[in-house]
Amino acid sequence: MFSHVMLGVSDLEVSRRFYDALLGTLGIAPGAAHKNRYFYRSPTGTFAISTPINGEPACHGNGSTIGFTVQSPEQAQAFHDAGVAHGGTTCEDPPGFREGPSGALYLAYLRDPDGNKLCALHRPPKK
Repeated sequence: MFSHVMLGVSDLEVSRRFYDALLGTLGIAPGAAHKNRYFYRSPTGTFAISTPINGEPACHGNGSTIGFTVQSPEQAQAFHDAGVAHGGTTCEDPPGFREGPSGALYLAYLRDPDGNKLCALHRPPKK
């Protein structure tokens, strides 16, 4: 459904270090630089960070969340820990399993240095 997601950031190098560490826990290579942007590519899509082209301040969307699929609760925890260690802040409930209409999900929420809300999501196989 999606080809890419791009977030506006205030400090490109602070955000690059954050996302290099965070996405590295998912096996994604460090961002590739192009002008005022970094691109993180995977077989299923592209994630990018950019200083706003219009010169206005970057801001986060209230109520918005970007979710990243992870392979295990341990990978979700590593994602969360790497984010917090590189300038992110934890938000929502602590990482862990939550019951929902589609069954149990392991969720780990945090905000990046600009306040964008991110989530590592592991959906265990149905038994």
